[in-house]
Amino acid sequence: MIGEAKQELKRADHLIFVSLKYTRTMDVLDSVVKRLVSTMELIVGTLLQWLLKKKKIKEIPESYKSKIEVVRANFKRDEIIQDFLKFYSFLLRVDKGHHEGRSEFRKGVTMTSTSELGDVIDEVNLDKIKEYYLKTLEYVDYIEEMLNKKK
Repeated sequence: MIGEAKQELKRADHLIFVSLKYTRTMDVLDSVVKRLVSTMELIVGTLLQWLLKKKKIKEIPESYKSKIEVVRANFKRDEIIQDFLKFYSFLLRVDKGHHEGRSEFRKGVTMTSTSELGDVIDEVNLDKIKEYYLKTLEYVDYIEEMLNKKK
């Protein structure tokens, strides 16, 4: 599953460094967020598979909230995984929010994600999306290295 997560990251990389260069739209920013969320879902799945293999859990939960809680409970002492889960939850909120574009087709293209209550979750621009990508890449590398050490 790590391999699949890395493939999703490659797609996100292409969207950021190629597609956004030529098509500065909110849709591309939204697609990158979706790719990052997909990458993180695969990583959570990988962690759950590892826990199942090590017999630390009996089954993999269905809902994403349950999955996050199981991983959180089993990796209490690992601050990086705890941060990863917070970031994953945050990106899920950004992805599920209502999106509105601003300055499309310009350098300052921004996607504003708002909650059902109208609160701004985040304003995603070119710099932020690159930051999110790099952060996700660091988490994937860390978790891959950690799982390889604990085999």
